[in-house]
Amino acid sequence: MEKKYMSDIHLEDYAAEYEEKKALCLDLVFPGGRERVSLAGPWHYAVDQYDTCLRQKWFLEKYRDERGDTLPVDYSFDEWETMELPACWNTAGREFLFYEGPMVFTRRFHFDRPGSGRVILRIGAASMLCRAFLNGRYLGMHRGGSTPFCFDVTELLREENRILLSVDSTRRGEQVPCENTDWFNYGGVFREIDLIAVPETFIRSFRLNLVPDGGFDRVRAAVTVSGRAEAECVLDIPELGIRERIPVREGRGEAVIAARPRLWSPEDPYLYDVTLSLGEDRVSDRVGFREIRVSGREIRLNGKPLFLRGVSAHEDSVERGRALTDGERAEILRQAKELGCNFMRLAHYPHHENMSRLADELGILLWEEIPVYWAIRFDHEDTLADAENQLAELIERDFNRASVIIWSVGNENADTDSRLRFMSRLAKLARETDPSRLVSAACLVDARENRIADRLAEALDLIGINEYCGWYTPDFEKLPELMRNSDPDKPVIITEFGADALRGNRGDAGTKGTEEYQALVYEKQMETLLKIPYIRGTSPWLLYDFRSPRRTSSVQKYYNRKGLMDETRTYRKPAFFVLRRYYTRERN
Repeated sequence: MEKKYMSDIHLEDYAAEYEEKKALCLDLVFPGGRERVSLAGPWHYAVDQYDTCLRQKWFLEKYRDERGDTLPVDYSFDEWETMELPACWNTAGREFLFYEGPMVFTRRFHFDRPGSGRVILRIGAASMLCRAFLNGRYLGMHRGGSTPFCFDVTELLREENRILLSVDSTRRGEQVPCENTDWFNYGGVFREIDLIAVPETFIRSFRLNLVPDGGFDRVRAAVTVSGRAEAECVLDIPELGIRERIPVREGRGEAVIAARPRLWSPEDPYLYDVTLSLGEDRVSDRVGFREIRVSGREIRLNGKPLFLRGVSAHEDSVERGRALTDGERAEILRQAKELGCNFMRLAHYPHHENMSRLADELGILLWEEIPVYWAIRFDHEDTLADAENQLAELIERDFNRASVIIWSVGNENADTDSRLRFMSRLAKLARETDPSRLVSAACLVDARENRIADRLAEALDLIGINEYCGWYTPDFEKLPELMRNSDPDKPVIITEFGADALRGNRGDAGTKGTEEYQALVYEKQMETLLKIPYIRGTSPWLLYDFRSPRRTSSVQKYYNRKGLMDETRTYRKPAFFVLRRYYTRERN
């Protein structure tokens, strides 16, 4: 039972009960092709700044004591105001814009449970901590505001039910991320909340990929089923003529199958319809097959040299915060393609899983990362456990996505011994969990020697470098000097460069904050970087402006203004067209 946070002390009575039920508190359950009962819609909510829900155990709905006397209570669930979930509460009302802390969400729902099998509660993301209760019983807690989590609720479901989520967006030093970030700390349950009915024995995990050996002629399928079942799964990929029986022993099965699939690429984002069956359980997915690897200073996709024409992006909407719609996600990817991109860096935390699904369909390669950002407490084992869990959940969630080619284990972390140990362990976890992708991190330049030098590079497949020559480093000549001073033995992606420009702020190209100055920085950066042979990609900072409370100047106005578009994603700054010209030239 987690005891780190004071509010959990008030759940001590339930510790033993929770430990007994821990086997039913599942890791991720593969959702593809399964029918879901959505719990989206109006939820009653209340700000719970003092964690009174947990202290007074509101979730018990105990209105009378043992003698039958009426008890005073400090809540009235069904009379609270409502908020449509999924949502970020900061955009639900002006009074909540800068609120950080606990908030309680609850609703009643009717459920016609199946005659047999199990029922899984899946929550797509809740920031930062979420404690879940069903019908007065504690399900458990999830940390990390961007990855999904599941609970087996079979034994607790009734025909009429009460679900309660205590969500806490407080920034804490030992969390990932920690207190200080350069993006807005949205709170809420901002991704889907579903009930999924499964058989008693069901498919928990399903992974499918091209064997990364350069042959392009073998497909690997791996499956994990509930419990330690001895069974047989059947994999069907009709277009490839594959119907493969996969024996499952001790709950796991694997097969390597001879096949020559049409290879997925940004130019030809070809996907296959795939199903996997286990008795009466059946899941499905649309999967592309590709190989990504590094050879010397080159990145190779399907054996061919690749230059990553990219751009970075946050998950941010003026109206909805991080609770974007699929229409907004598709629009962002289309705007990247308009820019000439074949690549996007999704910063600085896992974006919605549909982002990678859409990228699969549209042909955009992705860098996905966890929020090991700036001054994480690298010497704390609990912090490492938090980071490892978020990385493992991200890999499990997006393993089948051909578009995802890079797992990033962090961003802009100073090169210390504790950081090296911490992030090397994350890189090792990523590589062991998924050998079919590359591992990287966005590193800092050695400012004293002005060269690419980071001890973590030994643990990475390619090096990401954030440099702001022409902005935070005012002397632009530091960039060609940096390139000359560096001699990396692996490919480098310039993961960030850029300059702030407020929409409509026109002026002299020598004046910072103007659109003209931003465009000039892009001209100089691209003209320099495209001549360097070991630079194999760029993802400048960034596609569109996003909220950041630490940005308070007259140009920024609580936004990071380095976007090539403004925060509405309707206005393209001149630098947008500069980058598009260079990317179009590089493509041709």
